[in-house]
Amino acid sequence: MLETLRNAWKIEELRKKILFTLFIILIYRLGNAVPVPYVNIEALSQYFDNLKNTVLGLYNVMSGGAFSQATIFALSIQPYINASIIIQLLTIAIPALERLQKEGGEEGQKKLASITRYSTVAIGLLQGFAYYMLIRNNNLLVSGTGIWEAIVIILTFTAGSALIMWLGEQISEFGIGNGISIILFASIVARFPNGIIQMITNVSTGGLSVIGMIGLLLGALAIIVLIVYVTNAERRIPVQYSKRVVGRKMYGGQSTHLPMKVNMSGVLPIIFAQSIASLPATIAAFFPQPAQGTFWYGFLKVIDTTSILYAIVYFLLIIFFAFFYSTVQFNPIEIANNLKKNGGFIPGFRPGKPTSEYIQKSLNKVTLFGAIYLGIVAVVPIIISVFSESARNSGISLGGTSIIIVVGVALETVRALEAQMIMRNYKGFLD
Repeated sequence: MLETLRNAWKIEELRKKILFTLFIILIYRLGNAVPVPYVNIEALSQYFDNLKNTVLGLYNVMSGGAFSQATIFALSIQPYINASIIIQLLTIAIPALERLQKEGGEEGQKKLASITRYSTVAIGLLQGFAYYMLIRNNNLLVSGTGIWEAIVIILTFTAGSALIMWLGEQISEFGIGNGISIILFASIVARFPNGIIQMITNVSTGGLSVIGMIGLLLGALAIIVLIVYVTNAERRIPVQYSKRVVGRKMYGGQSTHLPMKVNMSGVLPIIFAQSIASLPATIAAFFPQPAQGTFWYGFLKVIDTTSILYAIVYFLLIIFFAFFYSTVQFNPIEIANNLKKNGGFIPGFRPGKPTSEYIQKSLNKVTLFGAIYLGIVAVVPIIISVFSESARNSGISLGGTSIIIVVGVALETVRALEAQMIMRNYKGFLD
């Protein structure tokens, strides 16, 4: 990775793109430090300290800590991510959107992008209103609960999410690419220094032993190695194209392969599974804590986001969503039909239904392995927090999700830079 960045820095065109990307990230981080008016920031931060392992804690991680500070970028890229996923799912359910995606060409992609932008603003309004009601119901406003304060806070949150979407698009167009992913990467990495300081503080106060800290660091390193290995792993199904004569020339006859990524859906199954699995604990956080020894106290302990039951439900939901997204993104019947039309076949299988069944069988095996991998990476930090009080208080159960996102975006960025360097070399050769 460092070698790729060093080589890209030597090229003037790519150096400008890198500097532009860093400038956009600087603007984003400055926005994360500007709070919205009328909110008691200190009381809000103390309130979120008790919600580290809920879905609100996940939003706080994704926003780089801006969510717990009620800054103008508090909603971060969550509205855009939700809008993108909703539009992607609707393209399967609504034939008009499906035609727009597959047959609309560049104009169709532009229309889908516009629909996604409008959806982002609408979801931003809903989430901004929900956040305002959370602040209002918990008496976290400095002064006033009138309509003016509500309008200012909600519109500020919505405008901030729209601005982040625009900043991401600028990185994609004028920077190194993957704009939204880069912003998400910057948000999570920005919290690493505070996490390291907190870990050192726990060691100095006796809350965490030196051996425990070394174990956590080695575990994080092992998870990074595993993520890099699985992210680059793929199942390659051999494909043979039959020879055909067109005029006086012979075409086809070459051998290739059909790539099938092990982790096809990325971190999306984790995000959705965590949102659903932590929903009971998140709802319970809005109500007064029941007295110790009561039924509801024991019930909340069982569904807590650091419990074994939560880890099991979380793991099963990850597997479900991994299969769901692989089904959405990879259609074996369509691929088998395309191979048949182009004269391609998988050795040992007849074109058509036998080919699609073989592809589906291979897809299920690969997806199961990828889902188990995601589940292990996400659940291991939770299991650690079950046996470690200091780890539980530090919100380590969100660590697996953060590491997957950071490493995945870093690998995508390196591949994007390498692709741009290759294209530049081709252009120089043709010129």
